[in-house]
Amino acid sequence: MIDVSGIRHVQARIAQLQEKFGIPGGVPGVTFQQHLQREMQKSGGTRSVSPDDPAAANISSDGGMTGQRISFPTVSENLPLADQSLGVLIDGAAKKYRVDPKLLSAIAQVESGGNQDATSSAGAVGVMQLMPDTAASLGVNPYDKKQNIEGGAKYLREMLDSFDGDIRKAVAAYNAGPQAVRDYGGVPPYRETQNYVNKVLDLYH
Repeated sequence: MIDVSGIRHVQARIAQLQEKFGIPGGVPGVTFQQHLQREMQKSGGTRSVSPDDPAAANISSDGGMTGQRISFPTVSENLPLADQSLGVLIDGAAKKYRVDPKLLSAIAQVESGGNQDATSSAGAVGVMQLMPDTAASLGVNPYDKKQNIEGGAKYLREMLDSFDGDIRKAVAAYNAGPQAVRDYGGVPPYRETQNYVNKVLDLYH
């Protein structure tokens, strides 16, 4: 004889979730089989939710609504760069240094068009256009694509921390240096820097 009590318990739990979400037809993007699997895992003391699950951003560990995402979107969602392999490196560096990958990719686009072979007349190198002395202070080799991007992410993190998370000031500091931003109390009145900030923020938004 088959014991159906467990299945009935799962069905009752799913009904509770549906009622909690206020959607009689079920939770959007989550099939009955997905619910069944989750509830069976919970009954066994474990619960695994993939970060890619459409409901993962809004379902907390106790099955309730959190109402907010706890992580940045991946680069592939809104990447202003055509090179998806570059996007993978940017995404990894952004996660490592806790910066928004879309902001980092916007800077990469404006700095070099995502080109690791780019070199400025001032001597800036690679995707993130790092000056050799800046790269040295960050502990990275600017001629290595992965390290170059990680150096840019680390430097952006430092600028965000220096200006209390103010993205506009941080982006200006990435271009003109933090001291210039402090001296002028914001984006310096340099045409190059002002254009740079506007381009980056246009891509970012």
